[in-house]
Amino acid sequence: MSVLSLGIESSCDETACAVIEDGRIVRASMIASQADLHSQYGGVVPEIASRMHVEAIVPVISETMKQAGVGYDDIDCVCVTKGPGLVGALLVGVSAAKALCEVKKIPLVGVNHMAGHIAANYLTDPSWEPPFLCLVVSGGHSEILLVKDYSDMECVCSTRDDAAGEAFDKIARVIGLGYPGGPKLDKASKTGDPNAFSFPSPKITDSLDFSFSGIKTAALNTINQVRQSGGDVNINDFAASYQDAICSILCDRLDKAVKLTGMKKICLAGGVSANSCLRQKVEELAKMRRCQLCLPKMAYCTDNAAMIASAGYYAFREGVRDELDMNAYPSLELGGTYGN
Repeated sequence: MSVLSLGIESSCDETACAVIEDGRIVRASMIASQADLHSQYGGVVPEIASRMHVEAIVPVISETMKQAGVGYDDIDCVCVTKGPGLVGALLVGVSAAKALCEVKKIPLVGVNHMAGHIAANYLTDPSWEPPFLCLVVSGGHSEILLVKDYSDMECVCSTRDDAAGEAFDKIARVIGLGYPGGPKLDKASKTGDPNAFSFPSPKITDSLDFSFSGIKTAALNTINQVRQSGGDVNINDFAASYQDAICSILCDRLDKAVKLTGMKKICLAGGVSANSCLRQKVEELAKMRRCQLCLPKMAYCTDNAAMIASAGYYAFREGVRDELDMNAYPSLELGGTYGN
């Protein structure tokens, strides 16, 4: 008998809901985005995000149920993002999920947002299953995880400072591309020369960890030098060069992780997994190392509730049930450390 999971996502600036069958089949998925609203401020304003979630959460859930053609009695579990994310935003989704579970007597499953991003691959490829290596790249995270089972993950490496997505967003703002920076930087790079500017790679020798503070500082210095000399930065060339440098760092570490673990299945997850340069480089890496590859569908790269419902389904299947006093955890981490 099939299991229907209702997913709720509100960790940042997307109010989303989805109904998923057996962790893989999307019955309905809806997203109310706040991107246009926050773009005028140059980034997400937490208080505004929370208020918009409050306004959108009930209509989004109701419309998703309608599109799925199911009633609450058909839902086997409610899966909600409990962290990481903006605490006020998270609390809206968590509160809605707990209220629904209390009234309808449905089991509650709290989901790590990053586990949800990894589950986007299950929605993309019905045959994709652990074990595999996953490069998780977003505005707040840059890490490589060894996914041993649906709920058993180990961190092979992570960032020591800035996340790749944050490094993209910062420079995009500085060169005038605005918010959301990552997608706009990617678009600008299409007609740019990736060899026009050069940037340093992090010199970390004791681990596979990422570091993007140095390359971000180098980019800022280059921009300032050009402007101080009276010149203008060629936005397309700069975007292409900067993006290529960051994606090269990400793929270099993924390549080393493949060698370290011997794992021949790799995938991407997180908002930056939509980046065209990164996808191309990972495809080339998979071909070179003869690895099986899964790239999440573009619709599941950015925040959505389908991935939360999928991740929650596998937790539910393994017996996870959360109490109705479950809280939101803005700094929630995922998995242990590889080798420990």
